[in-house]
Amino acid sequence: MKANQISPTATVELDDIDVMCVAGDPSKPIAEQAPVAFQLLETPMDSLRGRKFYGVITANTYRACVALLPEEVGTELPNPVWTVPGGRYARCRIKNWNGDTTIIGPAFERLVAEVDHDDRRPSIEFYRSQDDLILMVPTM
Repeated sequence: MKANQISPTATVELDDIDVMCVAGDPSKPIAEQAPVAFQLLETPMDSLRGRKFYGVITANTYRACVALLPEEVGTELPNPVWTVPGGRYARCRIKNWNGDTTIIGPAFERLVAEVDHDDRRPSIEFYRSQDDLILMVPTM
């Protein structure tokens, strides 16, 4: 297994993202909510190929999300639809994250400590691939 590589912090401007999502159980830790929420999100889907997946953390709740395809907008879907709020986010990239998910929490903490954090918006995980994860925290 390759060592994890965490990139330096950068700033990005995101547009709102319309997603279908499944929320975790807020009485459980985020690390326990995430795999359950993703399993519930992915199970009814015909294919995961070509989809953009996000993990969104608001207060004590983890939402597993998938960006809506244009043909899905306005149709009946198996899970609730929600909008991930856009705006300015500080981000870092973690390479080879899949073998060690315990680094995600500390990487988020590092980002929050480095920026003027906006706690009115959620933090976001963007799963670019099985090995490439982008973490984003909202900034003022």
